[in-house]
Amino acid sequence: EYLANRPLAGRFAAYLEGREPLLVSAIEIYEVYKVIRRDVSEERALEAVSALCRATIVPVDASLALEAADISLERGLAMADSLVYATARRHGARLVTADSDFEGLPDAIVMR
Repeated sequence: EYLANRPLAGRFAAYLEGREPLLVSAIEIYEVYKVIRRDVSEERALEAVSALCRATIVPVDASLALEAADISLERGLAMADSLVYATARRHGARLVTADSDFEGLPDAIVMR
C-alpha cells in the first residue's frame, strides 16, 4: 500500500515513518517487487525494494518455515502470509497490513 502509493498509504505512514524499528520478512521483498512491477513499473518496483532494504530484513530459515507451517495449519493462512506472520511473532513485532486474511490474529493490525 505505502510503497505503491495506494489509497491506504497515509494510514501506513505513521508506522513506516515513525521511530520504531522496522522488520521485513524476506518474503515481502518478493511480494512488493512482484505487485509493483506488475501494476506500475520495474523502476518503481526496484525503488520500493530499495526502501524496504533500509529495514531489518529477516531471512526464512528452517525453524521459521516450520513455525509458519504450523500457523498455516492452525489458522488457514497461505504460505507467504504464514511466513510473514511467523516472522512478526518470532520477533515480538506487530504486523501492520492491508490484507484481511490477518483479521483477528493477535498482534496483527489490519488497515481499512
